[in-house]
Amino acid sequence: MLGDRVRAGIVISAAQADLPAPFESLTGGHPLPTNESERAGRRAIEIAESVHADETLLVLLSGGASALMAVPADGVTLDDKRHATEQLLRAGADIHALNTVRKHLSAIKGGWLAARAAGACLAFAVSDVVGDDLSVIASGPTVPDASTFSDALAMVRRFGGADGCPRAVIRRLEAGARGELPETPKPHDARLRRSRAAIVGSRRDAMNGAAAAAAERGYHVVRLDDAVVGEARAVAAPLLRAANDRSRTVARPACVVSSGETTVRVVGHGRGGRNQELALALAEPIVALAAAAASVGTDGIDGPTDAAGAIVDSTTIERARTARLDEPAAYLRDNDAYAFFDALGDLIRTGRTDTNVGDLQVFLFS
Repeated sequence: MLGDRVRAGIVISAAQADLPAPFESLTGGHPLPTNESERAGRRAIEIAESVHADETLLVLLSGGASALMAVPADGVTLDDKRHATEQLLRAGADIHALNTVRKHLSAIKGGWLAARAAGACLAFAVSDVVGDDLSVIASGPTVPDASTFSDALAMVRRFGGADGCPRAVIRRLEAGARGELPETPKPHDARLRRSRAAIVGSRRDAMNGAAAAAAERGYHVVRLDDAVVGEARAVAAPLLRAANDRSRTVARPACVVSSGETTVRVVGHGRGGRNQELALALAEPIVALAAAAASVGTDGIDGPTDAAGAIVDSTTIERARTARLDEPAAYLRDNDAYAFFDALGDLIRTGRTDTNVGDLQVFLFS
């Protein structure tokens, strides 16, 4: 669309892409940043700093960019950021808490990318964040940040990172909380006066797509619009009850669609992800219903596995016993949902979808 008006550009993704000039393809890591993530982030800063006063920095963002594009702030290294991120993820920190910390360990997030451009900045974001907060999506590199060093330090302490995070991370957050370091650009910061941003895709688009596909297949569709949040194993049973209740408001066969983003507190040694864990926590309560359920990551990636999520239905427990598997509770205790569903052939493997608008749950009632 812009043709020869584009002077320079980069695309940062998980895989190398074949792009026309003048675009460069750079790779980064996810869910933890890699050395390539840092190189990509530094190149993004170079692009921003090259923008003249009469030019516009156009930024397209999606979930995952916090890890794909990383530039450590003064006093911390990429390894420090990785260890801090890993600690918070394992402790079950949600994306708001995680990105509050990331923004205060970064030279590019929390508005710093746009602040480096002399010209205007226009950003379009595909949201994987419940609530579509532009300051949280990709850790908000082009928008003001209302959170503070004190907020970030509180998040680290809340999720046990004060002991588990690298000392350099704690020192930086403590120094910032004392006012010894410059805060991220705040609302009304003059450096961001020409920066604009908008949401162009979210979890509701995924729900619309799922609902349309179900309707085409003859299902009577109901949506649960409230976001599914909280610890995956804790929200599973209440979510099933809500879906079952809503299914009674329409004729059979019924499909109930929900979406959001849960968390997992890692206490075991198994493998899985939040969608697989949510599905596993449904295995026992769904036995009493003539129903099936699936929970999937819209990016096709659920935790450190090759699955997007898993399917569970009223026969799951019986089939598990026939296969001589332990009860689901044992797999939950070890955070090992992947092994349970892999043995039953009930993992959902879509491959990478190259988009991310959070997680999607689908319940079918006959």
